[in-house]
Amino acid sequence: MTLDNSWSFEELTPSQTSYITHSYHRYPAKFIPQLAARVILENSLPGDLVCDPFMGSATTLVEAIVHDRKAYGTDINPVAALIARAKTTPIAPLLLKKEVEEILSDLYLIIETDHKQRRLINYQGKPFEIKTLDHQRIDYWFPEKQKHHLAIILSRISAVKDQKIRDFLLCGFSNILKLCSRWLMKSVKPTINKDKMIADAHKTFSTQVRRMVRKNEEFFMLVGQKQLECVVDNVDARRINLKNNSVTLIVTSPPYVTSYEYADLHQLSALWLEYARNLPEFRKGFIGSIQKENGPRKLYSSLGKDTVEKLHEINRREANGVAQYFYEMQQCFEEMYRVLKQGGRAAIVVGDTDLRKVKIQNASVFIETMEAIGFKKHDVILRPIPSKILPLTRDEKTGKFTSKRSADRLAYPTEHIIIMERR
Repeated sequence: MTLDNSWSFEELTPSQTSYITHSYHRYPAKFIPQLAARVILENSLPGDLVCDPFMGSATTLVEAIVHDRKAYGTDINPVAALIARAKTTPIAPLLLKKEVEEILSDLYLIIETDHKQRRLINYQGKPFEIKTLDHQRIDYWFPEKQKHHLAIILSRISAVKDQKIRDFLLCGFSNILKLCSRWLMKSVKPTINKDKMIADAHKTFSTQVRRMVRKNEEFFMLVGQKQLECVVDNVDARRINLKNNSVTLIVTSPPYVTSYEYADLHQLSALWLEYARNLPEFRKGFIGSIQKENGPRKLYSSLGKDTVEKLHEINRREANGVAQYFYEMQQCFEEMYRVLKQGGRAAIVVGDTDLRKVKIQNASVFIETMEAIGFKKHDVILRPIPSKILPLTRDEKTGKFTSKRSADRLAYPTEHIIIMERR
């Protein structure tokens, strides 16, 4: 298949790919907004319902709103749901700026004047306790000073009554956690950096939310006067809360094989915001996690079956994980078929990879599976990936993501945009 360079968007600058709310929060493997926008404009009309069942940080939803579509997104990850709510909600700029500056003023008085004080008294004249979290993983990642200051910030955010503003602030809080921890920033898996200059929590939070305030104003000026219809959900992609035959277009980038790595990358936010107490339990909700107990599986794709058989000869546990991933994605495609209108399309952005030297041809497996369900192929685009947050390299021996310095091959130098149509 020939590469289509028009889908690389290589000419775009970081400021263009992070315009309006798209820069609120880091997120692994997110596609750029211009890709989502092009798919939306070429496959739907204003007023149509656009859905993303693996919404992640809500790139599809934001672009659907910007281009006058209705939007529905869901993600099993509660951290994603928080980010998506913040990114898709324009807030009156003057109201938001006033609230944020009041909060930052409170935090300055509390943290910079007496960071040892145990009670916050400067919010509407009502004292309340600093929220403390007793968790060994938080103690593992955060020095005592940062931990205490983050607790103060989170406590002050929790006192905000307006849910939209509280979500906005929690999104900003979530995005600074890695900077304020011992986490090795360039690592694609949880790794301690013993030599890291750990960021000051108060100053980093102030910088983060003020930048977000400016981005919100851009977003509000763009869409604030529109009648927005956007639903952010936090349910499994196999149980979408939409009626049959209601969606015109699905635009999504599903998780890859062994996607429990996504859960690992979000653990700091999940712990601080109390979405999880136990990381293995948190992983189990993610598609393809090898933490799950596997039941009987019937795969529609012959290529998928062959892939699992090859892996089974090398590593039984990995083979079971891939089989479970293909089966769960199969269930997701059946749900997509249910909610799509006749003639509606599903655009799936996915790359091929390999595991234990076995080629995992996700795109071909997905096409076979979706055709067995009743879809027909509308278009398949092969796009080069000039840059992406998802790690691009794997180690030959382990098959795990690793740094470019120690890797011996690329994992996702290209990816497919599969556009399938409901018959």
